[in-house]
Amino acid sequence: MRKTRFTEEQIVKIIAEYSAGAKASDLCRRYGMSNATFYKWKAKYGDMQVSKVKRLKDLEAENWELKKLLADSLLDNSALKGLLAKNL
Repeated sequence: MRKTRFTEEQIVKIIAEYSAGAKASDLCRRYGMSNATFYKWKAKYGDMQVSKVKRLKDLEAENWELKKLLADSLLDNSALKGLLAKNL
């Protein structure tokens, strides 16, 4: 996964500024990001608090690890089935 240069606190703060009435284009210019990035964050994080954003990131990282473990076990299972087929 690619690391962002903004922390969760900064993302929540930027979205809160937008909710308070700041223009998206002004925020993007001030913080040096694209409009697409801002709207992607807004869609993903919406009105979340910092603690919920951190929990979401932790769950995404855990999900990534579990998917990797599942893929490895499926690969091992396939290899063992291939060996059994050759022996019979």
